[in-house]
Amino acid sequence: MASGDSVKDMTNKFEKLNKFEGQYFRRWQKKKHFLLTTLKVVYVLSTPMLVLPESVEDEPLEATQRRSKWENNDYICRGHTLNGMSDSLFDIYQNFESTKELWDSLESKYMAEDASSKKFLVSNFMGCKMIESKPIMEQFHEMLRILGQFSQHNLKMDEANFVVVMIDKLPPSWKDFKHNMKHNKEELPLT
Repeated sequence: MASGDSVKDMTNKFEKLNKFEGQYFRRWQKKKHFLLTTLKVVYVLSTPMLVLPESVEDEPLEATQRRSKWENNDYICRGHTLNGMSDSLFDIYQNFESTKELWDSLESKYMAEDASSKKFLVSNFMGCKMIESKPIMEQFHEMLRILGQFSQHNLKMDEANFVVVMIDKLPPSWKDFKHNMKHNKEELPLT
């Protein structure tokens, strides 16, 4: 099997990533980074292209091959990045010359927006209360999902504190259970 066929086969086996619509940038970025790493082209985000001084007229063959490989991998990387965007965002970002410029531009715009979403995320979590009409485990899993978003935004919450907060959020009918758990001397794990 030719190398091009194996890359094509490998990319077809990936679960299709949701198109980036301008929300949940960190999640999309991590998924895209994983894809680019698997394709072995992610290095173009951190390794600049080899540039020779203009005074060198005869570029060594090895340098030409390295530059050519880098340009090809940058093209593949940029294509996969752009392909992972909604049509409206594709139209905005398609004219970037390199993947690094494109990636840096996305980070500067959407990481700044993530800063305000951190405040919303914390507020949303703190204001959340479990209710009687929904299954407790369903609500618990929703809280775990929010905790997962904490780590995406580099927010930290100690597991012991999270357990205490979860106990506080239990519905009123769990009053006796809450009382027993709060007065338990040993630290409880999340599980």
